[in-house]
Amino acid sequence: MKYDSVLLVAFGGPTPGCCQKYNKDMCPGEAYCFVEGIAGEAESQKERVKDISAHYVKLGGFSPFNALTFKQAEALQTALQARDLPLPVYAGFRHWDPYLKEVIAEMAQKGHRKILGIIMAPHQSKVSWEWYQQTVKKGIDAVDGEKPTVDYLDPWYTHTGYVGAIAEIIEAACGDKLAHAELVFTAHAIPQAAANTSPYTQQFEKTGKAVAEHIKKTRFGFAYQSEVENSPIPWTQPDINDWLKARKAEGIDTVVASPIGFLCDHVEVLYDLDIEAAETAAACGIDFIRAGTVGDHPKFINMLADFVCEKIAEGL
Repeated sequence: MKYDSVLLVAFGGPTPGCCQKYNKDMCPGEAYCFVEGIAGEAESQKERVKDISAHYVKLGGFSPFNALTFKQAEALQTALQARDLPLPVYAGFRHWDPYLKEVIAEMAQKGHRKILGIIMAPHQSKVSWEWYQQTVKKGIDAVDGEKPTVDYLDPWYTHTGYVGAIAEIIEAACGDKLAHAELVFTAHAIPQAAANTSPYTQQFEKTGKAVAEHIKKTRFGFAYQSEVENSPIPWTQPDINDWLKARKAEGIDTVVASPIGFLCDHVEVLYDLDIEAAETAAACGIDFIRAGTVGDHPKFINMLADFVCEKIAEGL
């Protein structure tokens, strides 16, 4: 067979257990270690690390991201078995345990040499797809002995499986409010310089337009979330909070937010939308409905399973 295993390549989030970076008695907490691992240890980043890790603390100190990704892996493995493809599906993270390097080493130890990677980000930019691929390459380079190879699924940001899953989730969240609500699609903000050299914003908007067409919504918008505060460089705009304030000026009273740039409800969705954006909407007198992410929705998982089958068929 062309592939002997599948690897979900994802961002990761803090879970209980010391990150082993600090002495146990001095560890500032998993959330702090996680954010510091992303932002860096420079003195200029300390306030940012403190502020963002506080978001995690407010939500219990940890993230459901990893557990939700493991659910996606389990669902995909089950879907592949139903297609007579008994491929094991692993999940590895760029920023937390189990790190991609560790997972790839485990896969190699078990004899896997032909890995099909699935990058768990719907839209492409240097800070998503390219960095993930670089991390996987480092993991493969670190393997002793025969090194596995890896191919990746192509982008699927307008595929009917992804679009259909989002559409069903929006409809379930809104009920009869959808007809008169303003719909806004959100994605993680990235530096404008990165957006200028990648298809990220265009892919994001194509996903939103495909979903809006699917549910027959002609009034919708796009906004970004999770921008780095007080950054010296410009980030993609508009911010979701600014977008909501602009809707107040237009007299909009109901907004449905669909975070199509995210594949599961991790902290950046749970805090930046469910807390910050919801507070902004309340202050504007707007009824704010947040639709869920695709998670392990059957249409999304079956789409991935079909793509795996197609990828394998290419080599037959």
